[in-house]
Amino acid sequence: MPSVIASQETRDARNAKIVGVNAETVTNVTSTDFPGHYPGEDHEWDVEQFRNNLTIQFHKLHPYDISFSLIGIDASIANAFRRILLAEIPTLAIEYVFVHNNTSIVQDEVLAHRLGLVPLTGNPAGLRWLRQYRKPTDEDPEGTGVADNNTIVMKLKIECTKADNFDELIKKGEDDPTKIYKNAHVYAKDLELVLSGRQSTFFAGEANAVRSVHPDILLAKMRPGQCIDMEMHCVKGVGADHAKFSPVATASYRLLPTINITKPILGNDARKFARCFPKGVIGLEEVSAEEARKEGSGYEGHEGEKKAVVKNTFKDTVSRECLRHPEFEGKVKLGRVRDHFIFMVESTGQYPSDEMFLESVKILKEKCATMKRGLLNILR
Repeated sequence: MPSVIASQETRDARNAKIVGVNAETVTNVTSTDFPGHYPGEDHEWDVEQFRNNLTIQFHKLHPYDISFSLIGIDASIANAFRRILLAEIPTLAIEYVFVHNNTSIVQDEVLAHRLGLVPLTGNPAGLRWLRQYRKPTDEDPEGTGVADNNTIVMKLKIECTKADNFDELIKKGEDDPTKIYKNAHVYAKDLELVLSGRQSTFFAGEANAVRSVHPDILLAKMRPGQCIDMEMHCVKGVGADHAKFSPVATASYRLLPTINITKPILGNDARKFARCFPKGVIGLEEVSAEEARKEGSGYEGHEGEKKAVVKNTFKDTVSRECLRHPEFEGKVKLGRVRDHFIFMVESTGQYPSDEMFLESVKILKEKCATMKRGLLNILR
């Protein structure tokens, strides 16, 4: 009897982490692993237990794209990391644009908006050295003031003219504006960095200079006689203030899908079952002689036939397609693992993709430290 109870408790503990996905409903959505919920079970949070249960698995690591799994954490923590990635990691972007001359067809405010959305990068040590610029307000009329440690100055001075061999190209029938004109297209690579004060210590040289992550971003098109002359001030900010400061194009997570085949699915049904899922999720294997001989396995008399087996649930999109077909009713259970979060983060290039998550961890630690100090002050 005790062994039966122990196995039941183990099974319940495992199922407690599975969010049920049914044809029209989702069940077991609330986390229940907190003290006092289950009689006789201790779910008090313990740092050693958390350290032992926490697992990080990397699935893909590219300069601008990363996918990894966080296993053994609560949804609130996973969502905190996601929100920090989106809105609280500081980056550099163009904040102020001073237009001296703009005779292109792009209006001043439209061009300024395009410039603000250009992702900037530079020497990481220099970007960390920069402080955030504080704008003047009614409460603080002076703000921090413009200084070398909070503002990066860039210039854009460019004019479109005819090519040296313009007449010859026209006679040949050439109509490509990039060939018959000089500076017909204005790109992000045309932005020039203007260093001041201590900035030369960090941003001198082509490799360290503040520049666009993608130099071929098109800013404007011009024709002979048109010119652009602007000065831009770049400051540090966070995505919560404006999307241009967000270091990610997207940051999302999903729960690891589970597929539990409860009854054998054989033959043509197995092939149809596999087609209900993305390629690689369900495989087909032959029923072995041992399985066919095992009483109560459901494979008796089906030796050599194809059976459906779960191969890789990571690729599943949980479309629930298999639940639409009556031949699979009662044979499969779908779900998601409650504490297995698969993150997908796309960087805009200001941070290497593998560093962004570490930055979010630092920021969450700082938030926790601030809250701890606040609580200690209350207790005094």
